[in-house]
Amino acid sequence: MSADLRSRYLGLELKNPIVAAASPMTSSIDSLKRLEDAGVGAVVLPSLFEEQIEHEEMATHNLMLTGSGLSSEAQGFFPEMQNYNTGPDNYLKLIVESKKALSVPVIPSLNGYTPGGWTQIARQFEQAGADAIELNIYFLATDPEDTGTEIEKRYVDLVASVSSIVSIPVAVKVSPYFSAMANMAARITGAGASGLVLFNRFVQPDILLDELEVAPRLVLSNSDELRLALRWIAILRGRVNASLAATGGAHTADDVLKLLLAGADCVMIASSLLRKGPNHIATLVSGVEKWMTEREYASVEQMKGSLSQQACPDPAAFERSNYMKALTSYSSEFV
Repeated sequence: MSADLRSRYLGLELKNPIVAAASPMTSSIDSLKRLEDAGVGAVVLPSLFEEQIEHEEMATHNLMLTGSGLSSEAQGFFPEMQNYNTGPDNYLKLIVESKKALSVPVIPSLNGYTPGGWTQIARQFEQAGADAIELNIYFLATDPEDTGTEIEKRYVDLVASVSSIVSIPVAVKVSPYFSAMANMAARITGAGASGLVLFNRFVQPDILLDELEVAPRLVLSNSDELRLALRWIAILRGRVNASLAATGGAHTADDVLKLLLAGADCVMIASSLLRKGPNHIATLVSGVEKWMTEREYASVEQMKGSLSQQACPDPAAFERSNYMKALTSYSSEFV
Protein backbone atom coordinates (compact mmCIF):
# COMPACT_ATOMS: atom_id res chain seq x y z
CA MET A 1 0.00 0.00 0.00
CA SER A 2 1.43 3.38 -1.00
CA ALA A 3 2.04 6.12 1.53
CA ASP A 4 -0.43 8.95 1.97
CA LEU A 5 1.38 12.07 0.75
CA ARG A 6 -1.27 14.59 1.77
CA SER A 7 -0.17 17.47 3.99
CA ARG A 8 -1.94 20.40 5.61
CA TYR A 9 -0.51 23.87 5.11
CA LEU A 10 -2.29 27.06 6.23
CA GLY A 11 -5.40 24.96 6.80
CA LEU A 12 -5.34 23.86 3.15
CA GLU A 13 -5.09 20.19 2.23
CA LEU A 14 -2.30 19.62 -0.29
CA LYS A 15 -2.16 16.35 -2.22
CA ASN A 16 1.57 16.33 -1.47
CA PRO A 17 3.92 18.72 0.35
CA ILE A 18 5.81 19.96 -2.72
CA VAL A 19 4.90 23.54 -3.64
CA ALA A 20 6.11 25.63 -6.58
CA ALA A 21 7.60 28.77 -5.03
CA ALA A 22 7.23 32.22 -6.53
CA SER A 23 9.39 32.37 -9.65
CA PRO A 24 9.12 32.93 -13.43
CA MET A 25 7.88 29.32 -13.54
CA THR A 26 4.59 30.38 -11.92
CA SER A 27 4.01 33.51 -13.98
CA SER A 28 1.79 32.14 -16.78
CA ILE A 29 -1.23 29.88 -17.02
CA ASP A 30 0.60 27.57 -19.41
CA SER A 31 3.48 26.90 -17.03
CA LEU A 32 1.12 26.65 -14.06
CA LYS A 33 -0.83 23.92 -15.87
CA ARG A 34 2.41 22.07 -16.58
CA LEU A 35 3.27 22.23 -12.89
CA GLU A 36 -0.13 20.82 -11.95
CA ASP A 37 0.18 18.06 -14.55
CA ALA A 38 3.54 17.12 -13.01
CA GLY A 39 1.87 16.72 -9.61
CA VAL A 40 2.57 19.92 -7.67
CA GLY A 41 0.74 20.31 -4.37
CA ALA A 42 0.16 24.09 -4.62
CA VAL A 43 1.57 27.12 -6.43
CA VAL A 44 2.81 30.51 -5.23
CA LEU A 45 2.50 33.19 -7.87
CA PRO A 46 5.38 35.65 -8.51
CA SER A 47 5.45 38.60 -6.16
CA LEU A 48 3.53 41.80 -6.68
CA PHE A 49 5.79 44.49 -5.26
CA GLU A 50 4.87 47.44 -3.07
CA GLU A 51 6.68 49.71 -5.56
CA GLN A 52 4.56 48.44 -8.46
CA ILE A 53 1.32 49.16 -6.63
CA GLU A 54 2.42 52.63 -5.59
CA HIS A 55 3.76 53.36 -9.06
CA GLU A 56 0.44 52.53 -10.68
CA GLU A 57 -1.41 54.64 -8.13
CA MET A 58 0.99 57.50 -8.83
CA ALA A 59 0.51 57.16 -12.58
CA THR A 60 -3.26 57.36 -12.16
CA HIS A 61 -2.89 60.37 -9.91
CA ASN A 62 -0.64 62.10 -12.45
CA LEU A 63 -3.11 61.46 -15.24
CA MET A 64 -5.84 63.15 -13.24
CA LEU A 65 -3.54 66.10 -12.49
CA THR A 66 -2.20 66.63 -15.99
CA GLY A 67 -1.04 70.21 -16.33
CA SER A 68 -0.89 70.81 -12.62
CA GLY A 69 2.90 70.94 -12.65
CA LEU A 70 3.22 67.81 -10.51
CA SER A 71 3.42 65.22 -13.27
CA SER A 72 6.83 66.17 -14.62
CA GLU A 73 8.42 65.20 -11.33
CA ALA A 74 6.39 62.07 -10.79
CA GLN A 75 6.80 60.70 -14.32
CA GLY A 76 10.40 59.80 -13.67
CA PHE A 77 9.98 58.59 -10.13
CA PHE A 78 9.97 54.88 -11.01
CA PRO A 79 11.22 54.77 -14.61
CA GLU A 80 12.31 51.15 -14.38
CA MET A 81 8.75 50.05 -13.65
CA GLN A 82 7.62 50.97 -17.16
CA ASN A 83 9.13 47.68 -18.29
CA TYR A 84 7.61 45.65 -15.46
CA ASN A 85 4.29 44.72 -17.06
CA THR A 86 2.74 43.08 -14.01
CA GLY A 87 0.79 45.82 -12.26
CA PRO A 88 -2.15 45.13 -9.92
CA ASP A 89 -4.74 44.72 -12.69
CA ASN A 90 -2.72 42.15 -14.60
CA TYR A 91 -1.81 40.39 -11.39
CA LEU A 92 -5.43 40.13 -10.24
CA LYS A 93 -6.29 38.73 -13.66
CA LEU A 94 -3.59 36.07 -13.19
CA ILE A 95 -5.15 35.04 -9.86
CA VAL A 96 -8.62 34.74 -11.40
CA GLU A 97 -7.38 32.76 -14.39
CA SER A 98 -5.20 30.52 -12.23
CA LYS A 99 -8.15 29.61 -10.03
CA LYS A 100 -10.20 28.73 -13.10
CA ALA A 101 -7.43 26.64 -14.67
CA LEU A 102 -6.06 24.79 -11.63
CA SER A 103 -7.46 22.47 -8.98
CA VAL A 104 -4.54 22.96 -6.55
CA PRO A 105 -4.37 25.91 -4.12
CA VAL A 106 -3.25 29.23 -5.62
CA ILE A 107 -1.29 31.56 -3.32
CA PRO A 108 -0.42 35.03 -4.59
CA SER A 109 2.65 36.77 -3.15
CA LEU A 110 2.70 40.34 -1.87
CA ASN A 111 6.19 41.79 -1.47
CA GLY A 112 6.81 44.92 0.60
CA TYR A 113 8.50 46.42 3.62
CA THR A 114 6.43 49.35 4.92
CA PRO A 115 2.89 49.52 6.33
CA GLY A 116 0.69 51.68 4.15
CA GLY A 117 -2.24 51.93 1.79
CA TRP A 118 -0.71 49.49 -0.68
CA THR A 119 -1.47 46.62 1.70
CA GLN A 120 -5.17 47.02 0.82
CA ILE A 121 -4.40 45.04 -2.34
CA ALA A 122 -4.49 41.95 -0.12
CA ARG A 123 -8.28 42.27 0.05
CA GLN A 124 -8.40 42.30 -3.75
CA PHE A 125 -6.32 39.11 -3.78
CA GLU A 126 -8.98 37.50 -1.60
CA GLN A 127 -11.81 38.80 -3.78
CA ALA A 128 -10.04 37.40 -6.87
CA GLY A 129 -10.23 33.92 -5.32
CA ALA A 130 -6.82 33.42 -3.70
CA ASP A 131 -6.68 30.48 -1.29
CA ALA A 132 -4.10 32.23 0.89
CA ILE A 133 -1.57 35.05 0.70
CA GLU A 134 2.20 34.91 1.04
CA LEU A 135 3.53 38.18 2.45
CA ASN A 136 7.19 38.43 1.47
CA ILE A 137 8.86 41.03 3.67
CA TYR A 138 12.09 41.98 1.92
CA PHE A 139 13.98 44.67 3.76
CA LEU A 140 17.68 45.23 4.39
CA ALA A 141 18.36 47.58 7.29
CA THR A 142 21.22 49.76 6.04
CA ASP A 143 20.57 52.95 8.01
CA PRO A 144 22.79 53.07 11.14
CA GLU A 145 19.99 55.00 12.86
CA ASP A 146 17.55 52.08 12.54
CA THR A 147 17.52 49.93 15.65
CA GLY A 148 16.65 46.26 15.85
CA THR A 149 13.56 47.13 17.86
CA GLU A 150 12.33 49.52 15.16
CA ILE A 151 12.91 47.00 12.37
CA GLU A 152 11.11 44.24 14.25
CA LYS A 153 8.16 46.54 14.92
CA ARG A 154 7.98 47.37 11.22
CA TYR A 155 7.69 43.66 10.42
CA VAL A 156 5.04 43.03 13.05
CA ASP A 157 2.99 46.10 12.05
CA LEU A 158 3.07 45.07 8.40
CA VAL A 159 1.90 41.53 9.23
CA ALA A 160 -0.91 42.90 11.39
CA SER A 161 -1.93 45.34 8.64
CA VAL A 162 -2.33 42.63 6.01
CA SER A 163 -3.77 39.94 8.28
CA SER A 164 -6.46 42.26 9.64
CA ILE A 165 -8.07 43.01 6.28
CA VAL A 166 -8.47 39.47 4.91
CA SER A 167 -10.14 36.32 6.15
CA ILE A 168 -7.93 33.91 4.20
CA PRO A 169 -4.67 32.66 5.75
CA VAL A 170 -1.52 34.79 5.50
CA ALA A 171 1.92 33.18 5.45
CA VAL A 172 4.90 35.44 6.09
CA LYS A 173 8.17 34.90 4.27
CA VAL A 174 10.94 36.33 6.43
CA SER A 175 14.70 36.65 6.50
CA PRO A 176 16.89 34.75 8.99
CA TYR A 177 18.68 37.89 10.17
CA PHE A 178 16.96 38.46 13.49
CA SER A 179 18.94 38.36 16.72
CA ALA A 180 16.17 36.30 18.36
CA MET A 181 14.53 34.33 15.56
CA ALA A 182 12.30 32.21 17.78
CA ASN A 183 10.89 35.25 19.57
CA MET A 184 10.34 37.04 16.26
CA ALA A 185 8.52 34.01 14.87
CA ALA A 186 6.19 34.06 17.87
CA ARG A 187 5.55 37.80 17.47
CA ILE A 188 4.77 37.44 13.76
CA THR A 189 2.27 34.66 14.38
CA GLY A 190 0.84 36.66 17.27
CA ALA A 191 0.24 39.53 14.83
CA GLY A 192 -2.02 37.31 12.74
CA ALA A 193 0.18 35.16 10.49
CA SER A 194 -1.06 31.60 9.94
CA GLY A 195 2.27 30.40 8.62
CA LEU A 196 5.97 31.13 8.27
CA VAL A 197 8.03 30.63 5.12
CA LEU A 198 11.69 30.16 6.03
CA PHE A 199 13.58 31.92 4.48
CA ASN A 200 13.70 34.52 1.70
CA ARG A 201 17.01 34.90 -0.14
CA PHE A 202 18.46 38.36 -0.50
CA VAL A 203 19.79 39.13 -3.98
CA GLN A 204 23.41 40.04 -3.33
CA PRO A 205 25.20 42.62 -5.49
CA ASP A 206 28.43 41.91 -7.29
CA ILE A 207 31.20 44.16 -8.61
CA LEU A 208 31.96 44.01 -12.33
CA LEU A 209 35.70 44.56 -12.58
CA ASP A 210 35.82 45.43 -16.28
CA GLU A 211 32.95 47.91 -16.11
CA LEU A 212 33.75 49.13 -12.56
CA GLU A 213 30.06 48.87 -11.76
CA VAL A 214 27.93 47.35 -9.05
CA ALA A 215 25.28 45.02 -10.43
CA PRO A 216 22.74 42.58 -8.96
CA ARG A 217 23.56 38.94 -9.44
CA LEU A 218 20.99 36.19 -9.02
CA VAL A 219 22.52 32.80 -8.24
CA LEU A 220 20.27 29.75 -8.05
CA SER A 221 20.37 27.78 -4.81
CA ASN A 222 21.96 24.40 -4.11
CA SER A 223 21.21 21.65 -1.60
CA ASP A 224 23.77 22.91 0.92
CA GLU A 225 21.57 25.95 1.53
CA LEU A 226 18.63 23.98 2.88
CA ARG A 227 20.25 23.48 6.28
CA LEU A 228 19.43 26.99 7.46
CA ALA A 229 15.69 26.39 6.99
CA LEU A 230 16.06 22.83 8.26
CA ARG A 231 17.58 24.00 11.53
CA TRP A 232 15.01 26.69 12.28
CA ILE A 233 12.02 24.61 11.23
CA ALA A 234 13.22 21.87 13.58
CA ILE A 235 13.56 24.42 16.40
CA LEU A 236 10.19 26.12 15.78
CA ARG A 237 8.14 22.96 15.23
CA GLY A 238 5.63 22.75 18.06
CA ARG A 239 6.73 26.07 19.54
CA VAL A 240 4.74 28.43 17.32
CA ASN A 241 1.10 28.05 16.42
CA ALA A 242 1.65 28.27 12.68
CA SER A 243 2.29 26.23 9.57
CA LEU A 244 5.94 26.00 8.55
CA ALA A 245 7.16 26.08 4.95
CA ALA A 246 10.74 25.57 3.85
CA THR A 247 12.24 27.37 0.89
CA GLY A 248 15.77 27.65 -0.47
CA GLY A 249 17.93 24.64 -1.24
CA ALA A 250 15.50 21.78 -1.86
CA HIS A 251 16.58 20.05 -5.06
CA THR A 252 16.23 16.31 -4.44
CA ALA A 253 13.77 13.93 -2.82
CA ASP A 254 16.28 13.52 0.02
CA ASP A 255 16.19 17.29 0.58
CA VAL A 256 12.39 17.24 0.79
CA LEU A 257 12.43 14.30 3.21
CA LYS A 258 14.92 15.99 5.53
CA LEU A 259 12.79 19.11 5.75
CA LEU A 260 9.62 17.12 6.42
CA LEU A 261 11.35 15.14 9.18
CA ALA A 262 12.48 18.43 10.70
CA GLY A 263 8.87 19.62 10.78
CA ALA A 264 8.04 21.41 7.52
CA ASP A 265 4.41 21.26 6.41
CA CYS A 266 5.47 21.88 2.82
CA VAL A 267 8.65 22.37 0.82
CA MET A 268 8.77 25.17 -1.73
CA ILE A 269 11.02 24.80 -4.76
CA ALA A 270 12.10 27.27 -7.44
CA SER A 271 15.75 26.86 -8.46
CA SER A 272 15.41 23.13 -9.18
CA LEU A 273 12.36 23.82 -11.36
CA LEU A 274 14.20 26.53 -13.27
CA ARG A 275 17.06 24.12 -13.86
CA LYS A 276 15.10 20.94 -14.65
CA GLY A 277 11.60 22.01 -15.63
CA PRO A 278 8.14 21.17 -14.28
CA ASN A 279 8.55 17.41 -14.65
CA HIS A 280 11.10 17.49 -11.84
CA ILE A 281 8.12 17.62 -9.47
CA ALA A 282 7.10 14.11 -10.50
CA THR A 283 10.63 12.92 -9.74
CA LEU A 284 10.50 14.45 -6.27
CA VAL A 285 7.04 13.06 -5.50
CA SER A 286 7.98 9.53 -6.55
CA GLY A 287 11.25 9.70 -4.63
CA VAL A 288 9.51 10.80 -1.42
CA GLU A 289 6.83 8.13 -1.79
CA LYS A 290 9.40 5.39 -2.46
CA TRP A 291 11.47 6.28 0.62
CA MET A 292 8.39 6.41 2.86
CA THR A 293 7.05 3.10 1.60
CA GLU A 294 10.40 1.36 2.12
CA ARG A 295 10.49 2.56 5.74
CA GLU A 296 6.81 1.83 6.35
CA TYR A 297 5.67 5.38 6.94
CA ALA A 298 1.92 5.44 6.45
CA SER A 299 1.65 9.16 5.78
CA VAL A 300 3.46 12.48 5.55
CA GLU A 301 1.57 13.62 8.63
CA GLN A 302 3.07 10.70 10.56
CA MET A 303 6.65 11.58 9.67
CA LYS A 304 6.42 15.39 9.90
CA GLY A 305 8.52 16.69 12.76
CA SER A 306 9.73 13.29 13.94
CA LEU A 307 13.27 14.70 13.99
CA SER A 308 12.38 18.19 15.19
CA GLN A 309 14.19 19.54 18.22
CA GLN A 310 11.34 18.52 20.50
CA ALA A 311 11.29 14.95 19.19
CA CYS A 312 15.03 14.48 18.62
CA PRO A 313 16.86 12.23 21.13
CA ASP A 314 19.65 14.84 21.13
CA PRO A 315 17.96 18.27 21.05
CA ALA A 316 21.30 20.02 21.52
CA ALA A 317 22.30 18.81 18.05
CA PHE A 318 20.39 21.81 16.71
CA GLU A 319 22.17 24.23 19.02
CA ARG A 320 25.72 25.16 20.03
CA SER A 321 27.09 21.66 20.64
CA ASN A 322 26.45 20.83 17.01
CA TYR A 323 28.44 23.92 16.00
CA MET A 324 31.38 22.85 18.18
CA LYS A 325 31.25 19.24 17.00
CA ALA A 326 31.20 20.26 13.33
CA LEU A 327 34.28 22.43 13.73
CA THR A 328 36.33 20.03 15.83
CA SER A 329 35.55 16.95 13.74
CA TYR A 330 36.52 18.44 10.36
CA SER A 331 39.66 16.97 8.82
CA SER A 332 41.72 17.81 5.74
CA GLU A 333 44.90 16.51 4.19
CA PHE A 334 46.39 19.99 4.71
CA VAL A 335 45.68 20.09 8.44
